[in-house]
Order: sequence, then structure tokens, then C-alpha cells
Amino acid sequence: MTSWQIVRLVAGTFILLSLALGIPGSPVFVNQWWLAFTAFVGVNLLQSALTKWCLMETIVRKLGARVGA
Repeated sequence: MTSWQIVRLVAGTFILLSLALGIPGSPVFVNQWWLAFTAFVGVNLLQSALTKWCLMETIVRKLGARVGA
């Protein structure tokens, strides 16, 4: 997998997990404050689209993932 694919995989996983933990109807509901984490991930996705820089991608590349085209 390339670095951008890993970033999107992690972001999608974080969003789904935080929604499962933050929505009251979920069987694994913990607290509604988990929805703040969903918003945090969304803001980071917007920021990376506007600035063309993503901290998570930088970290993933330093961990050895190949650069995606």
C-alpha cells in the first residue's frame, strides 16, 4: 500500500470507530464526546486537502511506506 492509501484507511477506520463509540444507539456506545474525535478527523482531512500537507502521511512515510502517485 502507498502512503496515501494508508492515510485514508486510518482516517476511515477512526471515523467509523468514533461514530460507533459516540452514537447512543450503537451497541458499543461509550460517550457522545467520541463524536468530537470524528470532527477532529474531518477537520484534518479538510486541512490536508487545502494545504496539500498531512502530518499522518509524513509519519507513515517515515515508517517506511512508499510514496503514492
